[in-house]
Amino acid sequence: MASIEKRTSTDGSIKYHCRIRLKGCPTQTATFKRKTDASRWIQDTESAIRAGRYFETIESKKHTLDDLINRYCEEYLIRKKSGNDQLRHLTWWSDEIGYTTLSDVTPALITECRSKLANGTTPRGNQRTPATVNRYLSSLSHVFSIALREYQWVDDTPFRKVSTLKEPRGRIRFLDDDERARLLNRCKEHSEQLYLIVVLALSTGARRGEILSLTWQQVSFKRQQITLTETKNGEIRAIPLTGHALDLVGEIAKVRRIDSDLVFPSHKNPNQPIEITNVFTRAVVRAEIDDFRFHDLRHSAASYLAMNGASLAEIAAVLGHKTLSMVQRYSHISESHTNRIVASMNSQIFRGV
Repeated sequence: MASIEKRTSTDGSIKYHCRIRLKGCPTQTATFKRKTDASRWIQDTESAIRAGRYFETIESKKHTLDDLINRYCEEYLIRKKSGNDQLRHLTWWSDEIGYTTLSDVTPALITECRSKLANGTTPRGNQRTPATVNRYLSSLSHVFSIALREYQWVDDTPFRKVSTLKEPRGRIRFLDDDERARLLNRCKEHSEQLYLIVVLALSTGARRGEILSLTWQQVSFKRQQITLTETKNGEIRAIPLTGHALDLVGEIAKVRRIDSDLVFPSHKNPNQPIEITNVFTRAVVRAEIDDFRFHDLRHSAASYLAMNGASLAEIAAVLGHKTLSMVQRYSHISESHTNRIVASMNSQIFRGV
């Protein structure tokens, strides 16, 4: 006998709790977001039990992918301040194969979903890039890693046998001297805040989220550095604060808001960082710069470091990359700079020969 009970959570969301009772077998339960998934699980599970293919002793047969994703979101994702992208990815997996028991989430099924992702489109109607598809795979892969290591719900992760899509070499778009001057002028015309944010991005290579979430406790004028605590890889990183950027931060420190600890608080809500997406885009347009995004300021900083003789290891340290693979894209810039140095040296020592 099987039943489906509709339940309303404290946050107002609807879930469907399934229960299967068959003579001679332990009661089986599962919870789903959609009634159609619940009905499908009951049908599949009852068939498996009657055919002798369902074993209660195996944890991966007790839980569905929805069970795992829900537990992961409640215990891990909720602690992440920037987990919106992963939540969107996991919602896709939940909608697609959430009713599937963990034992049936095989490499073949993941590969099938990978193809569906690659052939699908984003909410804006654009086809997903290999990089985007890989982010979807990575989000669910981490969930299975937790299921294996922490929950012991699976004996292995199917992602060990699933390859990611080959991604094109990372984009490099950096500002030349004229573009940089025009952009900084336009930003300064808008506000001192936007101007300083862009200066910090260019001088430190910090990400937008790292800059906007910056608090005054993270700024040390004595050591002339900023300590980033909320980074993409989860590690604390210290970056130098020198020159023009140091002077500008010192100036706004004199007139900082007393009702907020943020360096760049929102005018409407001092507990939230300022929103700059639209104003930065307008500044780029007014500066007559084509094909440029805020993240390209980070590429610009890395490119300037390479042009000034920084090694790939030094660039990786500044940007906060654990490996050199992410900064290999700047190797040709370092090489061209090295070539100029060697050529200059040769012209000097062999002059008149």
